[in-house]
Amino acid sequence: MQQQDVEQLVEQVAGKLGRGLSLEDLDGLLLAYSSNQAHADRVRVNFLLSKRVPADVSAWQLSHGIATAVRPLAIPANPDLGMLGRICVPLMVRGFRVGYLWVQQDSEDENPAAILAQLPDVGPEIEQLSGLLLESNTAESEFRRGREREFLAACSGEANALAAVGGWKEIQGRGPWQVVTVLDADGWAGGPDPIASTLIHRSAALQATIGVDLVLFSAGTETHSVVLFRESVGRASHAQVLVHYQLELAKRSGRPVHRIILGISEGFAKPRELAEAYRQSRLAAQAAAVDPQLGELVDCRATGIYQLLGSAGGGAGAWADSGSVYVRMLEDHDRNGELLPVLELIYDNDGSIQDVAAKLHLHRSSIYNRLGRIRQLLGVDPLRGMPRLELHAALKMRRWALRPRI
Repeated sequence: MQQQDVEQLVEQVAGKLGRGLSLEDLDGLLLAYSSNQAHADRVRVNFLLSKRVPADVSAWQLSHGIATAVRPLAIPANPDLGMLGRICVPLMVRGFRVGYLWVQQDSEDENPAAILAQLPDVGPEIEQLSGLLLESNTAESEFRRGREREFLAACSGEANALAAVGGWKEIQGRGPWQVVTVLDADGWAGGPDPIASTLIHRSAALQATIGVDLVLFSAGTETHSVVLFRESVGRASHAQVLVHYQLELAKRSGRPVHRIILGISEGFAKPRELAEAYRQSRLAAQAAAVDPQLGELVDCRATGIYQLLGSAGGGAGAWADSGSVYVRMLEDHDRNGELLPVLELIYDNDGSIQDVAAKLHLHRSSIYNRLGRIRQLLGVDPLRGMPRLELHAALKMRRWALRPRI
């Protein structure tokens, strides 16, 4: 957002209305104001000097519903505060609140309907102003940051945060829910500045979810984003968020973003289950990051053995060595990386040699030859019984050891 552009728009709207305006963010901080004001009241003068809405004035405004208003709202005068009546214009973008534009009445006797009748004439300018605020201010507001911290604390299982989030208006009565972890499969480690990385993910999540009815809240961390959805069977809204998130992340990080993953939890109906749902969604995203066959929209229940590996815990070095004698034997003889990948593909494709050959662009005879070499090296049939179970599990352990640490 260019401050000059905002100030010019405010002056332009003030000129069309012939009235004094002030623009503030969701925290009550002054962003811009018009120069023309024939009858500035005490509240306006003090606001322009201090750059912040006083607590008593804020309380008066909030008591008249500005926090939930979606259309221009008349706020009556308050002689005790030295405040004339004014019109609050909530600045919205696709249902998302980004700030407030205030139009002051010129006298106590003026009918606010006169101002309300003028507002349609400046509709395009107000829409443009809302768009400029969305680009910069929403992800940086202290109110928004506080809510995201509380939400992430709830995802970590903190009891007080869980109780607080369960009481949010956008959460109450709108369950059951799903938690979704949004992960950049290749760039999850972020950059050298963790604060900048967090802001990038927060902003990308905000932009990608605006206007998506199923999305109730989003938050960003240094390595990924967390989004709370209303539970649904379909995945059209999830796919929409994926596409928009990829575009936003590339725009804000200044680098190519090749693969975005959405890990999706099971549905849950009680706020206290939020932490477990977050664990499920994070596991699904991690599994898809190391096993591309799972796809980009991944339900936790579809991750198979990775659920078992994730629940077993383990630190950074866990699962790096599966302990499988058969896998070690193959590793020692698979210098060109031809045997283990083929074997894993065979397992993942239900033993279909034709499907594996098609995916590797090889003739079926080449697959049979490699499978024969594996049998010869191991002395057992890798497609039967316990050897198959051991080998398949060990190959997935090797992948899981490389999962993103988020």
